[in-house]
Amino acid sequence: MAQIKFGTDGWRAVIAEDFTFANVARVSQATADYWRANPVAGTERKVIVGYDRRFLSDRFAQCAAEVFAGNDFHVVLTPEPTPTPSVSFAVKAQRAVGGVMITASHNPPIFNGFKLKSYYGGSSNSETCQTVESFLDRHPVTVIPLDEAIKGRRIKIADVRPAHYAALKKLVNFKLIAKSKLRFAHDALFGVGSGCFEQLLAGTTCKVTTLNGNHDPLFGGINPEPIVQNYARSQAFLKKHPHDICLVTDGDADRVGGMDGHGNYLTTHQIICLLLHHLVVNRQGRGRVVKALTTTSMVDKMCEEYSLPLVETGVGFKYICAEMLKGGVMLGAEESGGIGFANHIPERDGIAAGLMLLELLATERISVNRMLAKLEKQFGPHRYGRIDAQYPLAKRASLMEALKNSPPDKLLRSSLAKVKTFDGVKFVAADSSWLMLRGSGTEPILRIYAEAKSDADVKKLLKLGVELTRR
Repeated sequence: MAQIKFGTDGWRAVIAEDFTFANVARVSQATADYWRANPVAGTERKVIVGYDRRFLSDRFAQCAAEVFAGNDFHVVLTPEPTPTPSVSFAVKAQRAVGGVMITASHNPPIFNGFKLKSYYGGSSNSETCQTVESFLDRHPVTVIPLDEAIKGRRIKIADVRPAHYAALKKLVNFKLIAKSKLRFAHDALFGVGSGCFEQLLAGTTCKVTTLNGNHDPLFGGINPEPIVQNYARSQAFLKKHPHDICLVTDGDADRVGGMDGHGNYLTTHQIICLLLHHLVVNRQGRGRVVKALTTTSMVDKMCEEYSLPLVETGVGFKYICAEMLKGGVMLGAEESGGIGFANHIPERDGIAAGLMLLELLATERISVNRMLAKLEKQFGPHRYGRIDAQYPLAKRASLMEALKNSPPDKLLRSSLAKVKTFDGVKFVAADSSWLMLRGSGTEPILRIYAEAKSDADVKKLLKLGVELTRR
């Protein structure tokens, strides 16, 4: 039997190789056993199951639902591909014990995955996932077939999106957006976010153009991740047909990316800083800001300027979620485009982030490029880069130890100010430029990240990162 290991957000594997009906049933049984052994006060014996647009996702979701029904849980199964944050919202709103989303998010089309959601409406923490792993194969898989489970009222087919969308309209100043006459594009990257903004803004003055919205399990030959390499089609369209902005959502719509109205790439770091500016300056928001280690240091400077407490976490939104559950968090954000807001779910929500960007544009009535220029003038230029290098898993621990014990004296022209070691190793220079090395949670890949004042300096830092791995 395949080994099932949870990574930074769920279990992912290649369809028909390890991601099979038998293995989905195994992990669903283990999850059911875990929830039965660890009941949560105030929750119902209910599970929300959703799925994305990948090959056989609907059938894998049905398989999971049948196992939960067989283990005496009431199951809400979505009738069609659904955004991950809609499933997370339903878990919290319906006081379910948890949820499962069948998705491999931004991974290549040959993958599928099993994302576990806890009762609070966010990703399950590492401890929960490890405990679920420990329940694997303890008990035989018990199933009630779909038709029988529907007749016996164990499984209910229900769309969980309307409740999520209604909550989003309350999260933002929807009236302001509705009368703004914004003309924006949405690149759905062939994922489940397709049509969501058209649905949300139907009957308003906004004009929405959905790009790459058709259902294609091969994602048009790309991985559905909001990064510049995947924007070629949309960039060509926007050059010919300018809009105010182009929002991008990933395969399961829990992450956001973007372009300006002419197809020029907006980094996730820029988007995070725009949203932080909006929450503090326009909305007069206060609270803690939580960011993953690999997120721009412009956030640090903004928090210092506005006297906001800043918390830095390891990579993976589950760590940001843990901080959000403590309360008092205004914004949680990570480099990959996962962004969470106060008064919502402790979860990244690409649709919520997109609407908040529209609220910013409706409020300031200037171009996104002018906004970014103002931020750079106030906080200085910040350029970012990342490379993924093949590196043997067996050698990674000794490399990290060597980096901790023998850090470089300086990064380019600036002396070393800090070394952070709670997720990989991050070197921070006195001028706020930084270099970080950390291993992938599941693959023999070493990720090297860098930020500096210019693209040329970023390249030099990344080169230094590669050199450090060869010492």
